[in-house]
Formats: sequence, C-alpha cells, structure tokens
Amino acid sequence: MPLGDFESFDFTGPLRDGDEVTHTVYHRGEGPPIIIMQELPGIGPQTLRLALGLIDEGYSLYLPHLFGPLGRISMAGNVGRLFCLRREYHLFAANRSSPIVNWMRALCREVRDRSGARGVGTIGMCLTGGFALTLMGDDAVLGGVASQPSLPVFRNRALHMSPGEVAEARRGMEEKGPAIAMRYSDDPICRAAKFEALKEAFGDNIVTHTFAGRGHSLLTLDWNDAAFDTVKDYFRERLQN
Repeated sequence: MPLGDFESFDFTGPLRDGDEVTHTVYHRGEGPPIIIMQELPGIGPQTLRLALGLIDEGYSLYLPHLFGPLGRISMAGNVGRLFCLRREYHLFAANRSSPIVNWMRALCREVRDRSGARGVGTIGMCLTGGFALTLMGDDAVLGGVASQPSLPVFRNRALHMSPGEVAEARRGMEEKGPAIAMRYSDDPICRAAKFEALKEAFGDNIVTHTFAGRGHSLLTLDWNDAAFDTVKDYFRERLQN
C-alpha cells in the first residue's frame, strides 16, 4: 500500500444540481492543514515526495484520491478515466469551473473543522491548478497555490472559473492576502497567456512566479527546488503566523 503510513477517511460532498460523490482522503502529519489536489498523472511517488516534504515542514497534509491508481503515474489511463468522469470534470469549459470544485470546497470546510484550525491551505496542479484560486473565495481557505494551472484545455487565454467565482475569489484574496501562481517559462501547456489572463482577472491579488525551464510539473515530475521554497515561504506566512 503506497500510502500505508497515512490515515484515511471517505468524504461525501456535493457536486452540482443535487449530485454527490465520495472520494477517499489520506491524511498524515500535525500542524496547520494543507490540501494537495492531484494532477493528471495521478498520485505517484513524485506527489508523495511533495506531501512528505510539507509534512516535514510541520504541516498536516490531506491528499484526496480523485482518480487513477495509487503509488504510480498513469497518464494515458487517467486521460481516459477523466472522460468517464464528465459529471465531475469539464475539461474544456471556459468561464465556469468543474463540478468537483464544489466537493473540494466542502472538503476544505471539513478539514478546517476536524483539525480545529483557522483555515486551510490548498495546492492545485495542472488539471486542478485553477481550483486553488476558485477556493480562495471560501471562508475555510486561507491561502492557495496554483501550480501550472492548465484548464480549460487548449484555451490559455481563458479561465476555468465563472465570473461570479472570479469575483468571490478576488474578494477573498483582498481580505486574506494574495494567492500565488507558478509556471515554467517554456511550459508547453501552461503558457504565458494564462498568467496574463490571471493578472487581468485578479491584478495585485495574485502573485505570479515564472521559473526558467521547459518543464511542466514544478512540484512533482519536473521538481523545482525554488518553486518548493516559494510554496514553503507562502504557507509559512499564511498558515503559521
């Protein structure tokens, strides 16, 4: 069992239009809570490296298992799985988010309440990158990291958020402090146009970081030490002060 040192619980929460879904959430560590939302390749050794690194920094880490096998990456297989999960993910939708964001919002509240914390931090990556920004509009979320946000697919000048969600997230950022977004300078998926769209939507309420290189997954498959240090500094200020 690749997550044998983690505790787990099943969490049922809402999507939209009265639908609900249940996913297993893995937890380990003590301290302020952070939720990592998995990216397309799945929860492989690289994601576990990120999780354990944050646990070592004194955080309580929550890792919802959304799709795919545990302990290894499955890029092609997970692409197929996502097309079978159309009620949870709308990969090509611009100006509206995927229904799974509602489930994530409920999970953030659950984690805050069960941990007795002021709130939680979130990390979204690639597929889930923009979710961390949308969730900034919720009272349970104190900080959000959008690493290489990539939805909607093939539309880098569009956001995977409705106008109402953008407004709510912006208000949350104004009250709690900026979110951050990160990408590689030559990322072929999350291009500069995506960050231009984010700055147009959020202005000074989002801080963007661009790291030299042609990789994509800053915190997993294409690990970047400086990006991880940026995340540590951000959550140290947002969650530990």
